[in-house]
Amino acid sequence: MAFPSRRIHQPFSLSGFIYRVVDALSVAAGLALATWTIAHPPSDYLLPGLMAILVHYLVAELAGRYRGLHGVSGDRAAYSMLSAWCLSVGAMVGLGIVSGHLADYPRLLVTVWALSTPMFLILAHGILNLLQRSLWVRGLNTKTCAIVGVTELGIQLGRNLGSAPELGLKLAGYYDDRPPERSGELPPGLKRRIGDIEDLVEDARAGFVDRIYITFPMRAEDRIRQVLSKLADTTASVYLVPDFFVFQLLYSRWTDIGGLPAVSVFENPLYGVDGVAKRLFDLVVGGLTLIVFSPVMLAIAIAIKLTSRGPVFFRQRRYGLDGREILVWKFRSMTVCEDGHQVAQAQRGDSRVTPLGAILRRTSLDELPQLFNVVGGSMSLVGPRPHAAAHNEQYRKMIEGYMLRHKVKPGITGLAQVRGWRGETDTLEKMQRRVECDHEYIRDWSIWLDVKILFRTILVVLRREGAY
Repeated sequence: MAFPSRRIHQPFSLSGFIYRVVDALSVAAGLALATWTIAHPPSDYLLPGLMAILVHYLVAELAGRYRGLHGVSGDRAAYSMLSAWCLSVGAMVGLGIVSGHLADYPRLLVTVWALSTPMFLILAHGILNLLQRSLWVRGLNTKTCAIVGVTELGIQLGRNLGSAPELGLKLAGYYDDRPPERSGELPPGLKRRIGDIEDLVEDARAGFVDRIYITFPMRAEDRIRQVLSKLADTTASVYLVPDFFVFQLLYSRWTDIGGLPAVSVFENPLYGVDGVAKRLFDLVVGGLTLIVFSPVMLAIAIAIKLTSRGPVFFRQRRYGLDGREILVWKFRSMTVCEDGHQVAQAQRGDSRVTPLGAILRRTSLDELPQLFNVVGGSMSLVGPRPHAAAHNEQYRKMIEGYMLRHKVKPGITGLAQVRGWRGETDTLEKMQRRVECDHEYIRDWSIWLDVKILFRTILVVLRREGAY
């Protein structure tokens, strides 16, 4: 037998219970802060507080928030938590409107409650996650997993597990029916090869393995079926890890077509709750920014009109979401308004740039009118920068996967701009690096990533990097 002692499994999850209690206390703490703000006793709002706790509990359960954090990254867990609260607030507001009781509660109370509860959730979950992961790093309360197949993919999976103890997954070792000369050797530092598939079935039956990852190549359909047939006689959780790494994945997720599962290769990551969250972020932050900068925009418009002939605004055709044509707004900074089949990029010392336009371009103030695009829905605050239609037609023939950057809305700023690929792309390599950043942004998108890019954009603008 590969393991010296039997593990005792308990159906009750203490960590899941603790997270449920913490969520309830966080909602109650947000309500207490809101009642303190308006100088009302918390007992006056006991019923809506209990209702909010119940609604949030149901939403979190449906979203799978309490199924365990093993194998889930901290960023994803935090995003799932905040999404569940946003949906809970929406459900509570909807119930209030339908019942006619929403007007009974002060707007300040509802606002403070909705905004303060996430702070309590983040703080409480942050502390719990640190405690949980400290246990996992020490090998406590972990899930034991096994890898089927000494393959390139299996070796990479083993390395990923070994380098991320905070996932709470402990690798027991590898199982493979093939002899070592056919399956390959394990690199130094990885867990040993324990045995064949029959050994794995015995260990899984005995409860020594919690999770099993099958890493055979997709073409080995018969072997995968045989392994699954044998493991069906165990209670271990079994996962297929397809070797999709041979493809260039933009964003992958599972879906189904009439019950038949399918996995996306090129896909927009902003669907469902994610899409709603990003749109709300754009509306709130973009709308507030537009209000704050409206006096500055008015002053710029007057200055443009007084210092040079031509329109205040310049609208250029560019590609938006899914390659659909949009009109992008900018303050006119040149003596020309080019929007044809050939558009020359601005260069250092470009004679077409007006004196005021040079200042606007160095400070990126010429981009402010794109806030109208953001509020209108054709652009986002953060995303791949939209290129002129002529440049799209040029580079789509030269760079593989160039048009995939249009799987999300274009942005006023993006990952490429804060990585140093802002401004003129006078070489093909510069455009390739920009496109690579755009693909990375789509693969790794999160609200937190948008926030980080916005803050880094402020630093880039202040340093006036790559703008002329």
